[in-house]
Amino acid sequence: QVQLVESGGGLVQAGGSLRLSCIASGSIFSTNAMGWYRQAPGKQRELVETITSRGTITSADSVKGRFTISLDSAKSTVYLQMNSLKPEDTAVYYCYAKIAPVGAYVAINYWGQGTQVTVSS
Repeated sequence: QVQLVESGGGLVQAGGSLRLSCIASGSIFSTNAMGWYRQAPGKQRELVETITSRGTITSADSVKGRFTISLDSAKSTVYLQMNSLKPEDTAVYYCYAKIAPVGAYVAINYWGQGTQVTVSS
């Protein structure tokens, strides 16, 4: 059993910063990738940033230059530093991880419960 627990969401004014954290715990054999997706009201869930265990980063165009993702593989923890936040960044942010559990032959996608980020104008 693998669980993802997010923290760090909240309310911030436009131009402000927040840092999200997500810790994966449980019977983890290897972590292939971790990252963040978000879903705004009435919209589909979309990619924000992901990072592989080798350091390859994939980012949405809308956050490039403002958000920074980092991964502590030893702690199975991913961080998202969000700067210069805009009202359009308001969404529920979901942690994502591609993890091979102990005893499994393949990696499985896991999701956190989500943390609300609200940016006021």
